[in-house]
Amino acid sequence: MHKIAVVTDTDCSLPVEIAARYGIRQVPITVHFDDNSYTTGLDIDDHLLFEKIDRQKKLPTTSAPSPGAFSNAFEDAFSAGADSIVCICVSSQVSATYSAAVAASETFPGRDITVIDSLNLSMGEGFMALAAAEAAQEGAGKAEVVERAVATGKRVHLYALLATLKYLAMSGRVGKIAAGMADTFNIKPILTVQDGKLELLERIRTRKKAMERLLELAGSSVNGKTVERVAILHVDNLDGARDLQDQLCKLMPCPGSVITAEFTPGLSVHAGSGVVGMAILAGG
Repeated sequence: MHKIAVVTDTDCSLPVEIAARYGIRQVPITVHFDDNSYTTGLDIDDHLLFEKIDRQKKLPTTSAPSPGAFSNAFEDAFSAGADSIVCICVSSQVSATYSAAVAASETFPGRDITVIDSLNLSMGEGFMALAAAEAAQEGAGKAEVVERAVATGKRVHLYALLATLKYLAMSGRVGKIAAGMADTFNIKPILTVQDGKLELLERIRTRKKAMERLLELAGSSVNGKTVERVAILHVDNLDGARDLQDQLCKLMPCPGSVITAEFTPGLSVHAGSGVVGMAILAGG
């Protein structure tokens, strides 16, 4: 039987154990603090990331995987018996990851590699990788695997609640005075994915009201459709994630298995510690 391997990157936020269960290879995003580099999933996670940020009082930089890193993943998949590869990358609107994967694929002339720009972030991309892997395990052909992944990406709704604007101020994306005022008046921004980018959707005063609004947005995005998958996302805030899951699953019928996932450092550095959110895959 034709064997199709699924490759993605760590910005998909897929927990390692789930990726391993489906045989999904994740190419890591790298985080740089001055001359020191750290590999997502190997020697840095969200908790360690913000320990370092709070200690050093500055944000690190991040870099997309190199074409060589994708080449290694592709070679590993072919060596393990894959006949073809479907590679799903974080949105090209926020990262050079897609370009790196395309460049890597061109170093395998005659090999069957399809690289997909997910136009998604975090578990939006992760759900696409899961859909592709499930289709491959069911014996679907390459075209159907790609189709399932792309269709899944169009049905994902992602919302996240920032705990503070401090880290956006550190990045320069928000002025320090504005961030300080927002924190003083307990203003909590809600983010969503629009056109492949993580964008500010609303600013809500008080965390309680912001959580209520987050749940309203989740409910309206489903709008009577079947909820196929749910992932609760967080940045070093597992208690907040559990609370959000409890509230969300009272609001709508959650599937039997809800994924809890870290945002992961490549994305978390832009959002800040304490974030909670959700990715919902609604039925077609």
